[in-house]
Amino acid sequence: MSKAGEARVVPGEKAQKLVARREASVPRGIGHLGPVYIADGKGAKMTDVDGNEYIDFVGGIGCLNIGHSHPEVVAAIKEQADKFMHTCFHAVQYESYVELAEKVIASAPGDFEKEAMFANSGAEAVENAIKIARRYTGRFNVIAFERAFHGRTLLTMGLTSQVKMYKYGYGPTDVGIYRAPYPYEYRCPYNLDNKTVAQAYLDQLEEMNKTTVPFDSVAAILFEPIQGEGGYVIPPKEYVEGLRKICDDNGIVLISDEIQVGMGRSGKTWMIEQHGVVPDMITSAKSIGAGTVLSALVGRKEMMNAVDPGGIGGTFGGNPLSTAAGLKAFEIMERDNILDRAVKLGAIAKKKMDAMQEKYDIIGDVRQVNCCIGIEFVNDRATKEPATATLGAIVKECIEHGLLIMAGGPSHNVLRPLFPLVIDEADLEKGFDILADAIGKVTA
Repeated sequence: MSKAGEARVVPGEKAQKLVARREASVPRGIGHLGPVYIADGKGAKMTDVDGNEYIDFVGGIGCLNIGHSHPEVVAAIKEQADKFMHTCFHAVQYESYVELAEKVIASAPGDFEKEAMFANSGAEAVENAIKIARRYTGRFNVIAFERAFHGRTLLTMGLTSQVKMYKYGYGPTDVGIYRAPYPYEYRCPYNLDNKTVAQAYLDQLEEMNKTTVPFDSVAAILFEPIQGEGGYVIPPKEYVEGLRKICDDNGIVLISDEIQVGMGRSGKTWMIEQHGVVPDMITSAKSIGAGTVLSALVGRKEMMNAVDPGGIGGTFGGNPLSTAAGLKAFEIMERDNILDRAVKLGAIAKKKMDAMQEKYDIIGDVRQVNCCIGIEFVNDRATKEPATATLGAIVKECIEHGLLIMAGGPSHNVLRPLFPLVIDEADLEKGFDILADAIGKVTA
């Protein structure tokens, strides 16, 4: 048994047996971070089946902003399970679905009437948003972005931009979907003489109206206010403002995908608030359910009501156990000032990352809005060649010393620390110390 920071054998004796069982029964297409099998998780820490402790900078890939097994969430789920576990909201309705819809509506920016619906996964939330936008506008085409991730279903796989990892070999998936460049200041390919990064990328989008897809045929522009799986790339505020204007001028629905960066990680409930822009719809999942199966879509009332009864929804969407957890998640966020805590934790993380970037040339760029963080690793700061293999070795070293952390981006050269926002400050610092030690060891 090892504490976080101490070396351990991964996989341990018990985990080795599970590895063999997995290889015999689970397809290789279900990817994984490493051979770590959890036995218990509380807050921002977990213990594996061999008794080893880890600090969790993965958080169920952004699902655990209020931590593993928050006792109040567990109690709320148990209380609901004692009453009823399922009816299907299409058949027999229940108050918690309506109450959670009211909570989501109240949290969303925009001084207009809204409605909200629930589904199971982020991909389902995105699919329903596109369906509604197409029905509302009477148009079919959608603009999505390079490096975007929106899911693995057939439609959302088309919206997702990373070919090799998520859509290779499946045949045509992009019918009616057009790809725009997403502002990436660190790797901007455009000549910026007399232009800002925002304007250069907006010009490229405007060019699509002439050469690729006329704006009057576009139902929606779907974008992430920070790209998550795409490498925590942060667009300029002026670019997001420009997106809003293009949509307003052309009758296009603007959808903000906040499945990974929403629910407080940015220091606001929704990251789009940091840009000061109001979208027409917001998709959410992951931490909105506090670890349960839940996604949400909130949008303008007239848009949400464009679909006939039966056109959206699903058997398990907004199931009673998940809505109970979601209500408790909002309550905890408000009561415990999680938004303020995200700002405080972000400041601690920034000091640690600044020190690492100054010490290690392999860190080319650090991008951050409070606890939305991307650390980009490069083999050479001049050429910016992605340090994919080296980062893979760093992640492995972290795991072997009790820190769980994942890479992202198309080249898998960007670390994205997704620690729960309830993490103890000492554990946050210790996690970054483990990372710094791993970088030093691998690059020595």
